[in-house]
Amino acid sequence: MMIPLKDDNPHISRPVVTYALIAINVLVFLRQITLAPGLIEEFVFTWGAVPAWITQGQQLQTIFTSMFLHGGFMHLAGNMLYLFIFGDNVEALCGHVRFLLFYLICGVLAFASHYVFAPASEIPMIGASGAISGVLGAYALRFPRAHVYVLIPIFFWIYRIFKIPAAIVLGVWFLMQVFSGVATTPAGGGVAWFAHVGGFLAGLLLISAFESNRYKVTFP
Repeated sequence: MMIPLKDDNPHISRPVVTYALIAINVLVFLRQITLAPGLIEEFVFTWGAVPAWITQGQQLQTIFTSMFLHGGFMHLAGNMLYLFIFGDNVEALCGHVRFLLFYLICGVLAFASHYVFAPASEIPMIGASGAISGVLGAYALRFPRAHVYVLIPIFFWIYRIFKIPAAIVLGVWFLMQVFSGVATTPAGGGVAWFAHVGGFLAGLLLISAFESNRYKVTFP
């Protein structure tokens, strides 16, 4: 398992949309966990995307609102860490408005990737993972030679930090999503692996249509 800590890709503009998305996700999660225990499940079913309901043409707005809900602190922290590390450069590449549209469309296509395999599921799909996967796909394509500092367990509690090209870090991440998706049943709940796969592929395919300010960075 590789835990990304930071990249060496320089900032060229303030990633206000990335920061705003992180803030919204955190605020929604704080709202969620401060609800009475009996209301949390209702909150998730109200704003999470339930494939069976989508199939019936109901609660279509939840395809968007579900991107801002999370199942727990680690779910939120992991997603926001990836968005914080990789979102700023993709936002600079697209511009603020285009980046927001790119992010949301990747999230929709990520849901669609999950939905194809479980259209009758009554389990809500929640989380920003699908949209963030699109950001990762765009980053892998446009900044493959950037380096990511990752924390890797060596033996039990012993960890080391390695500097690895983004193409390898994100390539390994993508393969893990594919293998995990193949090994599990999407309708059975748990992690929506195919949403991650679909979001990543959406990012690869769509970034050329959304980038507006191409810039080049030379990496050693």
